[in-house]
Amino acid sequence: MARKKQYIEEEVIEKAMGLFWRNGYEATSVRMLEKEMGINQFSIYSSFGNKQGVFLESIKCYKRKAKNELIDNLKNSKEGKGAIKQYFKDFIEFSKQSKKSKGCLLTNTVNELGENADPIITSEIIKFATDIKSLFIEKLKFNSLIKHSIINKQANYLMVSLQGLSVASKMFEADQLNDFIENTFENL
Repeated sequence: MARKKQYIEEEVIEKAMGLFWRNGYEATSVRMLEKEMGINQFSIYSSFGNKQGVFLESIKCYKRKAKNELIDNLKNSKEGKGAIKQYFKDFIEFSKQSKKSKGCLLTNTVNELGENADPIITSEIIKFATDIKSLFIEKLKFNSLIKHSIINKQANYLMVSLQGLSVASKMFEADQLNDFIENTFENL
């Protein structure tokens, strides 16, 4: 007879996500996950397969959190560029929720693992970035008669700017970050 889980997967994954977000993938050990998640190694392997499995579930958790707190607002906004600008501002708040500036879990992972990243992890990150870029394109078209090729270039510019903002949010003050956002949209 299978043992009943003594924990709620969503809750332990949220804890694991926070740990990965703070420490990075490589620096997070299974022992650290045990302590943070409050479950033993057997339960981790039984439920998630391995550390990578926990991380992939953490990425899913991060995406849900970002969707609920950031992406839905962007998607539902009736503004064009203004909605994207608000997304940038909201992102700063999102990245600093725990008083410790953590940036973006996915950007942090790209910076940490680079070209050595597991293809499955890379695929999840690329899909997320592609979805955000598509929303940026949609909003840029919203109140614009600009050619599609220019809109695509603007969306690329915004994606790179967002990555820069993510890294900068880990060390710069709010007024500096707001200046960056203002300049980004003045140059658009």
